[in-house]
Amino acid sequence: MGRRRLGGRFGLLWAAYAVSAYGSGLGFGALPLIAVLVLHAGPAEVSALSAVGPAVGALIAVPLAPWVEFRRKRPVMITMDLVRFAAMATIPVAYAFGLLGFVQLLVVSAVVAASRIAFGAASGAYLKALVRPDDLLVANARFESTNWSSIAVGPPLGGAAIGLFGPVTTVVADALSHLLSALGIAAIRGREEALRTSGREAVGASALLDGWRHIMGHPGLRALYLNNLLVSGLIMATEPVLAVLLLRHLGFPPWQYALAFAAPCLGGLIGSRLARRVVARHGRRRVFLIVGTLRAVWLIGLAFVGPGAAGLATVIAVELAIVINMSLYTPVLATYRLEQTPAHLVARTLSAWSVGQQASIAVLTALGGLLAAATGPRTAIAVAGLLILATPLLLPRRDHEPEPRSTRIAEARN
Repeated sequence: MGRRRLGGRFGLLWAAYAVSAYGSGLGFGALPLIAVLVLHAGPAEVSALSAVGPAVGALIAVPLAPWVEFRRKRPVMITMDLVRFAAMATIPVAYAFGLLGFVQLLVVSAVVAASRIAFGAASGAYLKALVRPDDLLVANARFESTNWSSIAVGPPLGGAAIGLFGPVTTVVADALSHLLSALGIAAIRGREEALRTSGREAVGASALLDGWRHIMGHPGLRALYLNNLLVSGLIMATEPVLAVLLLRHLGFPPWQYALAFAAPCLGGLIGSRLARRVVARHGRRRVFLIVGTLRAVWLIGLAFVGPGAAGLATVIAVELAIVINMSLYTPVLATYRLEQTPAHLVARTLSAWSVGQQASIAVLTALGGLLAAATGPRTAIAVAGLLILATPLLLPRRDHEPEPRSTRIAEARN
């Protein structure tokens, strides 16, 4: 099967995404690391940085959604890249002058999180207009494979760079990657039409909730959204707890800990490359049901990790199984979400989805930390693993392919 060509404009968009993704991979976990190494922050402050900053960013992103919806998407993406570049660039500057503080890290974390959500909303809407409907799954699969490969390669290289050149090195690389991404998106040629609106749709508190109304009013999207909130939140909630278990309780050296999370990410290349073939052979409904279930059954295995090589192998095997299924499932979900969302609601729908997911991760991570403090990390991981086993009950059991009601209403008005 030959490689499917999606055109030069998509190639530039993909290249810009890759540069940004690999920069973020290098800078993965950089802010908590700086808080510990430079500001000597304690566990409570590091947890706050990991949860409060993104949660505030999600709140900031809510009113941005209508603003993104009714503007040309390419300038919005460029603006969000430049905002992330400027925000992150303040860290090495403040560090060089001895002015870096914890509040600044919180502010940068929130700004970056809000910009990421707005960028994702704009890029999703732009992608839907850029490629043919039949090519959406291929395009999303390529983004997914790039994302997982950047996570596999970036953190180990970033750790080595910090050891050689200092604690803010990866922040500099991450900031520059957003600047390069902005330049790449600016190089895309072709006229982009702004979404036409009467003016009433783009203002008011009601516009902020339109994305959630569309999701909750569509049976298929509602089921997938609620499932995704819990699956993403429970998986991410185990990560800081697992770090305590591996590094403090089981005595894993840092390089083994990094390997345990980097190596399984290569499975993302497998899952994303299989997505189109699996959908063609088995259909999207079965992918949602079967692969969506397989995402959830492995997490409980992390509660039984032991010391030494066997424990390392267990973590890698469990994480690999989760990553393969996640990377196969995610582009199929992203494609379905775009197909079932009318053009005038794409940015608000994607923003609502991201805000909800970020809030779920923040809440469940905080609850997981409290449970681990009260009972121990194994218990917290086991509880998350048991709860996630119930999430497949939320997956849609039949196809929900009819045209969304919001599309029919919009067409009737025209």
